[in-house]
Amino acid sequence: MTGRTMRLRRLRRLTAGKGEDGAGRTGLRRGEAPEGVSPKVVALGGGMGLSASLTALRRITGELTAVVTVADDGGSSGRLREELGVLPPGDLRKALAALCGDDDWGQTWSRVIQHRFQSQGDLHEHAVGNLLIVALWEQLGDPVQALDLVGKLLGAQGRVLPMSAVPLELQALVKGHDPARPEEVDTVRGQATVALTPGEVLSVQVVPSDPPAVPEAVAAVLDADWVVLGPGSWFSSVIPHLLVPELLDALVETKARKVLSLNLAPQPGETEGFSPQRHLEVLARHAPKLALDVVLADQAAVPDRESLADAAKRFGAAVELAPVARQDGSPKHDPELLAAAYDRIFRMHGRIGPWR
Repeated sequence: MTGRTMRLRRLRRLTAGKGEDGAGRTGLRRGEAPEGVSPKVVALGGGMGLSASLTALRRITGELTAVVTVADDGGSSGRLREELGVLPPGDLRKALAALCGDDDWGQTWSRVIQHRFQSQGDLHEHAVGNLLIVALWEQLGDPVQALDLVGKLLGAQGRVLPMSAVPLELQALVKGHDPARPEEVDTVRGQATVALTPGEVLSVQVVPSDPPAVPEAVAAVLDADWVVLGPGSWFSSVIPHLLVPELLDALVETKARKVLSLNLAPQPGETEGFSPQRHLEVLARHAPKLALDVVLADQAAVPDRESLADAAKRFGAAVELAPVARQDGSPKHDPELLAAAYDRIFRMHGRIGPWR
């Protein structure tokens, strides 16, 4: 028995004892919840894609946990990471902001932690929330406890966890990273560089290659009713979760149902020219054992529905098409429409009754 398997079993025992299925709801299948009870949802990702998902999900469940990538090395996060050796706080901050309520308190704090200083000095472009999070990390010495405390201050409608306990470096094999050598494959280092490469990203990995997962994140996945992966930058925010071995093991072994939320459009540089089905193909290459239940896509962003359905079948998943984009033509999700799509998926594929 491997060390990872033993650790997963210990975490499963910690989350068990709440009912015969470990979900705290005796006699219910995963994805099901009794009337009046929120489903336990874990959302994985980073950046604005995860923020969009969290803004939607907090509208339909009170049991929400965000598991956030920690490979960012650009901007304020990169500077704090390099200077202090801490986890990059930026994507964690964005997730906390997305979980703030729609009341005056929530929206005020959301704006405050997202505020960036403008100056001619060292504070230029630092985000207030990044500094607050790092200060609490140094005060408490526990990243999870500190994030929980920030969440309480903000009145966040959910919990935010880093996916790994150590900062990660993203490395990618990129064809044509140098436009002068379009056929050559280079190793490109750093999330910020990978996200903006003009070449074709073939694969990604993280350094260290066997990073420790945050135990609370693994436990949340094992105890979930639903796991939501994406939307977001495919190679730099979505796939990295599958490169943390303990977290991938939990995603494979959990009894939770899983929905993959596709992007509305290819990302310039990172996924330039990608079809919806190609997003699934590269995901399968990085995590061939991963199974899914539902692939969610905007109906206007899928020109070839048959090919997408075929790609989804490789994961054992059904395709759900729904209008989830904003009406202004921008490639951004509309929170209310995305919430409605998630709500419908949880009800139809989880066979659960109303919980609100």
